[in-house]
Amino acid sequence: MPLLPSDGPLPDDAAHPDASADPSRAARDLLLAGLERFSPDVHPGAEQRTGTRTGSTTRDPDPTLVAVDATDRLLLDEAASALAAAGPGEVVVIDDRFGALTLGAAVAHGLTGIRVHQDAVTGEVALDRNAREAARRAFQGVDATFTHLPLGEDLLRGARVVLLQLPRSLAALRDVAEHVARFAAPDVVVLAGGRIKHMTTAMNDVLAESFTDVRASLARQKSRVLVARGPRPGTDLTYPVTEHLADLDLDVVAHGAAFAGASLDLGTRFLLGFLDRVSPGARDAVDLGCGTGILAVSFARARQGAAVVATDQSEAAVRSAHATAVAASVGDRVRVVRDDVGSSLADRSADVVLCNPPFHQGAALSTDAAHRMFAAAGRVLRPGGELWTVYNSHLRYRPALERAVGPTTQEGRDPRFTVTRSVAR
Repeated sequence: MPLLPSDGPLPDDAAHPDASADPSRAARDLLLAGLERFSPDVHPGAEQRTGTRTGSTTRDPDPTLVAVDATDRLLLDEAASALAAAGPGEVVVIDDRFGALTLGAAVAHGLTGIRVHQDAVTGEVALDRNAREAARRAFQGVDATFTHLPLGEDLLRGARVVLLQLPRSLAALRDVAEHVARFAAPDVVVLAGGRIKHMTTAMNDVLAESFTDVRASLARQKSRVLVARGPRPGTDLTYPVTEHLADLDLDVVAHGAAFAGASLDLGTRFLLGFLDRVSPGARDAVDLGCGTGILAVSFARARQGAAVVATDQSEAAVRSAHATAVAASVGDRVRVVRDDVGSSLADRSADVVLCNPPFHQGAALSTDAAHRMFAAAGRVLRPGGELWTVYNSHLRYRPALERAVGPTTQEGRDPRFTVTRSVAR
């Protein structure tokens, strides 16, 4: 049975055009209309806690993304019959950004035991917060309809319906598809949605590696859904992969969704050339947005007395960085933490922060993450501590670094990247 609002009839403006014939659809649309973009609050003095998810949250003003988009709605519509036939614990949602898929499925179809995997910790925080708000507002009990799990057998065992927001990375998609084909029920159906401008036929090919039947839905509002059935028996898992970087004499381990995979991205390569200029007295270091952990591990190997904290919001990155540190025999000195821009780290706890910030959020170009990382560095650095940053030169981050951290000098520049050193006030 659908989970209908507990505080009276639906308002007319919340209903879908055919809501009179489908109250569960109207309830779903009412819930979706109330979802917001929440992200962890990392301002100085914000409530914090350690673990896999941060505690305090705030509404995220970034206008480049919305809490519910056309892809979410199309996925829920395309999956409606499969969701209606699913039993408790038979639905899995992967990379739900702010809770639209999980909560929409729970409300429209009365589902419980939904298993959810979100690579980004910010997605987990947003889902939890939106669920609590929805339960408080009208949908009593909706916050108890799902459980967070890592990508693996426990997430997918016996699953019959999998909803997925398509990742941009083919490696991330392959990792998910292989896990579903290996561990889900034989009659599982995967519905993977995305914006058409970000979809390629290569995504169909990747799904076809693990499933015998892959088709595309009709497009609606510039979105489309790929539907995969028939998991191939004996599907093996490709990830994690390990690549030896000869110029660094380093084995890099990468899970599918880790940025740049097991390779060395050009920005990190450029910043590595400046590690010997970091203050020789630095003992407590942070790699902010660590990816596969190359910067953290390289610093730990270069400074035998240093302790390094490597942080990232991505579960795939955290698992990769830990494995890379262990492979390099510095796992005892590199502590890997999954949080949002260092939100679990104490104020004034670091002598040096290393940072190669992204300039995108999902598929959207955005410098918001970089500015939040600069603010986090300013918070965690001790007075006189150093932030070493590499970024695309056209972004001209130096004034922002001055404001967030302290006096900033350019230490190096090539045709594409700039490296700066900021000294904390």
